[in-house]
This record gives sequence, structure tokens and C-alpha cells, in this order.
Amino acid sequence: MHQRWFVIMLALVAALAMLVSACAVPAAPQAGEAQPEAAEAAEPAAGGGEPVTFWHAMSGSREEVVNGLVSSFNDTYPGMVVQAEYTGSYDETLTKALAAYKAGDAPTIVQVYEVGTQTMLDSGVIVPVYTLDQGEVDWSDVVQPILKYYQVDGKLYCMPFNSSTAMLYYNKDMFEAAGLDPEVPPKTWAEMEEMSKAIMDAGASEAGFSMGWPAWILEQTYATHDELYANHENGRDGLADEVYINNDFGVHVLSEWQRMADEGVLYYGGRNYKANDPFLAGQFPFLFQSTSSLAGIEDSADFAVGTGFLPRLGDEYGVGNSVVGGGCLWVMDTATPEQLATAWEFLKYSFTPERSIIWHKDTGYFPTSNTAYEMLKEQGWFEEHPNHATAFDQILSGTDTPAAVGVLLGNFVQIRDIVGTAIEEIVVNGADPKATLDASAAEVNQVLADYAALVQ
Repeated sequence: MHQRWFVIMLALVAALAMLVSACAVPAAPQAGEAQPEAAEAAEPAAGGGEPVTFWHAMSGSREEVVNGLVSSFNDTYPGMVVQAEYTGSYDETLTKALAAYKAGDAPTIVQVYEVGTQTMLDSGVIVPVYTLDQGEVDWSDVVQPILKYYQVDGKLYCMPFNSSTAMLYYNKDMFEAAGLDPEVPPKTWAEMEEMSKAIMDAGASEAGFSMGWPAWILEQTYATHDELYANHENGRDGLADEVYINNDFGVHVLSEWQRMADEGVLYYGGRNYKANDPFLAGQFPFLFQSTSSLAGIEDSADFAVGTGFLPRLGDEYGVGNSVVGGGCLWVMDTATPEQLATAWEFLKYSFTPERSIIWHKDTGYFPTSNTAYEMLKEQGWFEEHPNHATAFDQILSGTDTPAAVGVLLGNFVQIRDIVGTAIEEIVVNGADPKATLDASAAEVNQVLADYAALVQ
């Protein structure tokens, strides 16, 4: 693949510094532009081929599942070797991969979460996976919301791997303590607030609800109500250079979150997965969290766990869809032909229905293919594990609009951190929602402008 010099400036959360600067970065092809030529991957080696390094951000039990996948592949393809390496959080893995590329020591495959998608597309350091395909993969078999998030001009640049979405978890025991039906979760924010107060009044909890990844939940709230998060059709019709977090919708959502926090209904549990522990400890009945937490929550909870769709604000808003989170596997263009061959075989192997089903059952992430989904239904998996069906039912029941597909933003890592800080200022410190969001939108728009100057 044609080698290209690149410039990527990443401002990552808290402990990560700004990295990587050199020359200009060509942008990913937009609709109608010429696509890269298919990469020439070598034939699979007869034995002992060049090792492929696979950097990922799966820790704990998920790392064990990744290692199992890699071990199974190596056993199945004895002429090929994949070496998995945990390289820290999502942010750290993305930053390390780009820094390693500049240093001439890049991995062959790197897992990048959805926030890094635009950065990877513009980086000039990847081999688009569709160029490796010689007709072996039926891309239409990819679960449609996942396919539509990651594709550009109808083509996939990375292989979907650990896809998830957000849903509502709840404590069924607390429902029963308050005289509520444990099989009927709230459908609206108003119902959730009413149920929260009923449970609190019954003395069954200290607060009503919390959320993991608050900035992501805000993005989900935009998407589920068919509200654009950024201009240029959420970055799908050109590089986004303006966000809409300070529009009437955003101000309304944050004003409601602030009001409920002031009333003790919203418990701010922190970012990422930090709210999981107080939920499991019984401090509140409802938790907005990634579907990838399902297996861990069910295993750890000493109460009956229920799940529901993300609640709606009301019928006055449009109907969109929840959007995918998680990560995708990208191939770096420093790979040799032998490494490309191994990488492509590994990506195809990870996409097989059999491996996809194992991945789903052991982690809670979506199986990435419709075939795997249908096989799970035939096995009766969702009847035995109804909470696993919730996320599928939710993401497959929404609409297909630019707002519902999900937003693409340059330097999204830094942007999500800025928005997360704004949410904390409003919800925790009582800052004025409109003024805070105006200031944050201006800061984000400057980040987008700086990013555009690098890649255009």
C-alpha cells in the first residue's frame, strides 16, 4: 500500500499527553472519490510465517477471551502466528499505536474504539480491510447498525470486533420492595424518575439512577431522539466542524440531569465503568451502561438484574436509534505481505459465526454477523438469557438516519473529555447549563478546526 507521511495531534484524557506531529495527513475518501487499490496479500505461509502483533485494550476476563481467540487461531493455522498484547486503555492503545508507527515499531493489528474512527481514517497509516478482501467476506452479513457506523462510502476500513451499545440496567429486587412490577422497566425519563422516587420513598435505595460514560450517554440521547450531534450530517457528509451540544435539545437534557441531581435522584458515579460498583452495592436502582458490562454485572449482582431500552424524553422528539460503541480492528500499512496474509486470515476468523458466538457469550459484546445472531436465536440463547436480547432488540428496532447512525468527529477522544467535563460542571458543581455548554461547544469547535487544518 502507498506509504503516506502523516500528522495526528491527539489530546487524550487526563494522564495522556499530546503526541505525534510531522507532515500533512490525507483525509479518508469521501463519497464519489477514488478508493485505494486492493492490497496484495501474500499466500498463507506453509509454516512458521512472520508473527503478527495484535494490540488491544481488553483487560481482565475479556483479555482471557482475546487470548483464547488468538490461541484458537494459531492452532487452526499452524503456519501463521498472531501475538496478542494488552496495551492499556482504549485511549492509551490508540495513542501508543500512532506513536509506535512514527517510531517505526507499529503493531500489525490494533483495536481502536469507535471514538478513534475518524482519526484512524485520516491517519494515512492503515490498510483498509476491504482492500484485503478477495470476495471471501459477505459484508452484508455484518449487523447493519455496526456496518453503517464504520463504513465510509459503503466500504469498511476496519473489521468490526467488540461492538456494544448502551442500555438501561435495573434492580428487580428494588422494584418489588417498592411494589413495582419487576418485569416492566420504564419507557420514558419521566417514568424512570417516578419509579426512582417510589423506590427511594420505600427506603430501598439512596438515589435513583446513575450512568457510565456520561458523555457517551449524552451522544446516545441525541441519537435515540434523532437529533444531530454535529454538522455535515454528523460528519457523514464531510468533516464535521461544529457540534450541537449547546442547542435547545442539549440544554434541555443537561438541565433535566442537573435538576434530578439537585433532587438526589441522579447519582453521579464518575466516568467509564465507575458507576457499576455503587449500582451493584444497591445505592440506586437504575444504571445507564454499555451492554459489554452485562456479563460482569449479572455475575457480580446479588439481586435479580433486569434490562430495558434507553428511555425517551417524550413523543415531541423524533425516533432514532441507539448507536454502537466498542471497537474495530485496524491493519497498519507497515505490515509485510506475509503479515498482511496472516492479519487478513485472523480478521476473517474473528468474524466467523462460531467465534462470534463465543465472543458474545463470554463478553456480552454483540456478535458482529447476522448469521451468528440467527444461530444464537436457534440455540435458544436469548430465551435463556433475555437480558442479552435487550440490546439487540433495541438497536435493530430504530431508524436509519444520519443522526441515528452515530457521529464521526476528528480528535473525538479529546472532544468526549471536554463534554464529560462540562457534564460534571453542570451535574456535580451546579454550573449554568446553557453557559457551560456554550463554552464547551466553542472549545470543541476549536478542536475540530485544529484537526481540520491538519488533515485537509
